[in-house]
Amino acid sequence: MSNRGRRYDGEPKLNIKKVIAVLIILAVIIMCVILIYKFATDESSSETKTVTNSYITVFSEGKWGVINSKGETIIQPTYDDMIIIPDPTRAIFIVQSNVDLDAGTYNSKAINDKGEELFTSYQSVEALQNVDSVNAITYDTTALKVYNGEKYGLINFNGTEILSPTYDSITPLSGVRNSFVTVKDKLYGLVDNSGNVIIDNLYTEITSLTDRYEDGYVVRDQNENYGLINYNKQQVLECKYSEIKHVTGNNLYAVRENGNLELINASGDVLIGSGFDDIKSIDSNNVIFTRENKYGIMASDGTVLVEPTYDELTYTFDGNYIAKNGDNYGIIDTSNQTKVDFTYSYITYMSDENFIEADKEDSNTDLLDTSFNVKVTGIVSEINTSKGYVKVRADGEYKYYNFRLEERTAQDIFTTNTLFLSRQNGKYGYVNKEGIVVVDYIYDDATEQNDYGYVAVKQNGVWGALDQNGNVIVTPSYELTQNTVISFIGKWHLAPDLNANYYTDVNE
Repeated sequence: MSNRGRRYDGEPKLNIKKVIAVLIILAVIIMCVILIYKFATDESSSETKTVTNSYITVFSEGKWGVINSKGETIIQPTYDDMIIIPDPTRAIFIVQSNVDLDAGTYNSKAINDKGEELFTSYQSVEALQNVDSVNAITYDTTALKVYNGEKYGLINFNGTEILSPTYDSITPLSGVRNSFVTVKDKLYGLVDNSGNVIIDNLYTEITSLTDRYEDGYVVRDQNENYGLINYNKQQVLECKYSEIKHVTGNNLYAVRENGNLELINASGDVLIGSGFDDIKSIDSNNVIFTRENKYGIMASDGTVLVEPTYDELTYTFDGNYIAKNGDNYGIIDTSNQTKVDFTYSYITYMSDENFIEADKEDSNTDLLDTSFNVKVTGIVSEINTSKGYVKVRADGEYKYYNFRLEERTAQDIFTTNTLFLSRQNGKYGYVNKEGIVVVDYIYDDATEQNDYGYVAVKQNGVWGALDQNGNVIVTPSYELTQNTVISFIGKWHLAPDLNANYYTDVNE
């Protein structure tokens, strides 16, 4: 009898077609998983920090050169003297040779990123060096000084002559932007960085009234009398004073006439002529004055608002003044009411940032808002005006605040960064924007990613560098004990002398 209706005889057999179909489906699934993983990995690895191309001076083996912001060598370190880069975004480098410090002589020229000499129609090309409010060296980024063998002039960075070489000398007005003192036949004048003549060469001395060119310039005529000219070329005060003090506010000025110190307005009218030994500053309609070496506050009509009993007074905002009484600092108003108690070793009003920095005896600092509320306490390690944050170390951690003194995360502050400093169990590592660990917690100290995309890491007492993906670029080997700021660009680290602002591979 036959076994009808049975599919198999004996042992069961595989359905080959079904097996193949299942294997194909599995292969497709595996392939999709791999593609998804690869896509996610590629997306993650393709996230890079945008770095603006710029140029940086470097020092290696006793010679000077130039790199770019990627760490690539642009000018090999072959020059004996430091290369000056007036504008870091332009490939115009000032190099000097035959420097004789005793005689004060040297040769100076401009080269490009190929080492080719620029502006060859001039015998000499120099950067215009100045200092800012904290005495850091700065350079004008719009004009260069040129010498034709006899006289000095100005060109712009494209080589166009903006002031013909007809002057015996041209020097930046110390501490003031956009103002250059010219000398012709031993008489002083003033030009701006577009070559416009602001003051003709008629004077024996020119200084700035304040550190703002908008406040005008004090001039001394050939009769040794002082006057004031503003940046619109208008004579504000005629040359008849024996002294004009470098203070102003609300078009009020402190001058000395016939041996007497006076507060006058722009019309030359005397508002106050007595009751003080000196005028230290002018704000709104009030002045800080001294009498017998003590500071007080007086209205512009001569009314004494605060008797001279303080050791220092500095105006802040809205009629409030930082005051020193003995060894301690506080804040008062024009009614001599205490707004901040005299418990601090020093107080500074950060006018551009609009908050108060008050140092304490224990090395901590209180940050106060303009309502005099303490918002933050810790060790202030950085105030970054370009990115608008304050970095404070408190409770063993670095924290970030905006200028309203509101706490922010590193991701809020450094929006273009690819790595963010993180700390666990006393060790430092890095996470990405999603908080995923990219660099393990193995370092004793570390920095946030800098503008060039690099981070500095410390291990066993020495420093090294990682790139923006967390790869080791410099194995920790630099001691950097003299550095107040640790920063790397590839193999190069920031030199200890911040004022010089160059990178080096020297282990200091």
